[in-house]
Amino acid sequence: MVLGGSGRGPHQGFAVKIAYADPPYLGCCALYGHEHGKDGRCWDDIGTHNVLIRRLEWEFPEGWAMSASSPSLRHILPICPEDVRTSPWVKPFAVFKPNVNPAYAWEPVIWRGGRQPRSREEPTVRDWFSGNITLKRGLTGAKPERFCFWLFDLLGLRPDDEFVDIFHGSGAVERSMAAVCGAASVLRLFYERA
Repeated sequence: MVLGGSGRGPHQGFAVKIAYADPPYLGCCALYGHEHGKDGRCWDDIGTHNVLIRRLEWEFPEGWAMSASSPSLRHILPICPEDVRTSPWVKPFAVFKPNVNPAYAWEPVIWRGGRQPRSREEPTVRDWFSGNITLKRGLTGAKPERFCFWLFDLLGLRPDDEFVDIFHGSGAVERSMAAVCGAASVLRLFYERA
C-alpha cells in the first residue's frame, strides 16, 4: 500500500507503518489450546519468538511494539535489537494466582521506533502505563481500551498511519482505534493471523 509520502526517513508529515504483536507469551501456549500460527511453530519455543522479532524488524522498520510476560523478559530481550525500549504496564487490579507471592502484576511492552521526532507542542508520553486488566472478554490477555490508547500515543500514531495488529485476538485494538478515530478504517488498521 502506498502511504502519504514515502513513509521513510523523517516522519513529520509522512505516514508510517507500525505493528503491534501480542503473541501467546513464552511458556503460555497451553492457555490458547496450543493454537500455532500458519507455520505451526509453538509459542513455548523461544525460536518462534525470535522469528516474530525478526519479522517485526524487517517488515516494520519505522516502529513496532510487542507484549510479553515478565518471566520471559530475560529470554526475549537478548534476541531483540539493541535499541529497543521496555515499558511496563502496571496492573493495580490483577488476578492473583494461588501460592504465587509476590503476584505478577505488571507486563512488559517491548517497543522500537515510532513517529520521530516529536514536536515540543505535543504532550510528552510516559514510558509506562497503569491500568487494570480486563475480565470476561473471551480471551486470556485481552488488552483494555486505555492500554491501547497509551500504546497508540507511545508509538506516535496519527490517523493517516498504517497500523498492523498481528494477533487480532479479542478485537480490543480495533474497538480502541474506532473510539479514537471514529472508524477503524481511518487509521488503515490491518489484521493478520501470525
